[in-house]
Amino acid sequence: MIDINSQNLLSHCDWSFPVPIAYGPGRLRSLGQQASTLALTNPLIVTDKGSAGLPFIATLQQALHSARIDSEVFSEVAPNPRDADIALARETYRRGGHDSVIAIGGGSGMDAGKATALTANNDCDVWQFDFDRDVPVLPADHVFPRLICIPTTAGTGAETESTAMITHMDRGMKLCVWHPELKPSLTLLDPEITVGLPSALTAWTGVDAMVHAIEAYCVPDYHPMCDGIALEALELIGRWLPDAVEAPDNVMARGGMQIGACLAGVSFLKGLGLVHAISHMVGAEYDTHHGLTNAIVLPAVLRFNAPAIEDKLPAMSRALGIQNADFESFHSAICELLDRLAIPVTLSELGVPIEAARRLAEKAHQDAAAGTNARQADVETIERLIVEAITVGR
Repeated sequence: MIDINSQNLLSHCDWSFPVPIAYGPGRLRSLGQQASTLALTNPLIVTDKGSAGLPFIATLQQALHSARIDSEVFSEVAPNPRDADIALARETYRRGGHDSVIAIGGGSGMDAGKATALTANNDCDVWQFDFDRDVPVLPADHVFPRLICIPTTAGTGAETESTAMITHMDRGMKLCVWHPELKPSLTLLDPEITVGLPSALTAWTGVDAMVHAIEAYCVPDYHPMCDGIALEALELIGRWLPDAVEAPDNVMARGGMQIGACLAGVSFLKGLGLVHAISHMVGAEYDTHHGLTNAIVLPAVLRFNAPAIEDKLPAMSRALGIQNADFESFHSAICELLDRLAIPVTLSELGVPIEAARRLAEKAHQDAAAGTNARQADVETIERLIVEAITVGR
C-alpha cells in the first residue's frame, strides 16, 4: 500500500487518470484559467438548493468572471434529484444559450449536472440513458457539452464518470443514467471547499465513500485495478475520516478524504452491492440522505455477506488498521466507527416504517447494484435485511 505523505495533501497536483483531475487547496479560485483552456464561454452551473447560497458558488462565479466567462446558476435540484429537475435544467441550459455544464455540490448537485449534460444537446428523455437499457443511438454529429465536476463533499465519488442517480417520480425508484461517450473534461478536487462542511455531513458522506470501497472490493469479479484502488481508498478513509469529523478545519484530513472518496468512486466501476440497492430505494421514497442511509444499512448487509467475503477480510482489515482479520473483528470495528461518528442505529430513526420493507425490497431487487452483491439475494432475503435495518440496525 502506498503511503501518502501528509504534506502532499497540501500540494497542487494534476493527474490524467481516469479523467483530467486538478487537486489542491485553493484550486477553485483558479478555475477560470482552466475553463478558458477548455474553451468554455457560457457554462451552466448546476447545484442543489442547499448549496446555491454557499460561498463556493460565489468563488466559482468570480473565478469565471475574472476569465471573462459568463455563467448562470441552476439550483432547482432536490436532495435526491428527480427527472422533473433534469427537464427544467435542460430547458434552462437551452434558453440561456449555454455551451457547457459545471456540476458542483454533493452527489445531488453533481448527479443533476451530469444528467443535464446527458440531455442538453439532444431530444432524448433522461430515461433513454437508463444504465439497464441499450445505449441510445444519437445523431452522427451529436456532441455532449463540456462537463466539469467539482465535489463539495468527500463521499459520493461521482466526479470522474457520467453515471448519475436520478429519481423516477412515476415509479418511485432511483435509477442510474449514463452514456459511455460523456466523460468529465475536468474534475476539480479542492479540500478547502469542504472545510465548512458540518461534522454530521462530513461523517455521512465519509461513510458513503467507505461503503463504496467495501462493496466494490467485495464484488465477486476479478478486477485487480479496481481492487487496488478500493484498498487505497479504504486506507485513506480509515486514516482521515475521524480527523475530518472531529477537527473540521484540518485541511490535510479534508484532502485525504477527498482523494479517498474519489478513489472509492473509481473503484465501484467494478460494481456495488445490497447496501446501495436498498439505500437507493429508501432515498427515492423517503428523501433520506444517501450516505447516512448507507451507513445505517451497512452492518446488516455485512452480516448477510459474511460467508462470501471471508477472503476479502484480511486486505480490508489491513487497509482500515484493524488488528484481527476475522469477520467479528471487522464488523465490530465498523460498528464502533459508526458509533464514534454518531450515526443513527436504525432506519426507523429516519422515518422508514416496517410496512415499507416488502415494497422497498421488491424495488431494491431490481437495482443493478443488487446483481453485483457479494452474495445473491432474492426479494424475501432483501426484505429481511431491510426489516433488520429498520428494527435492529447494528
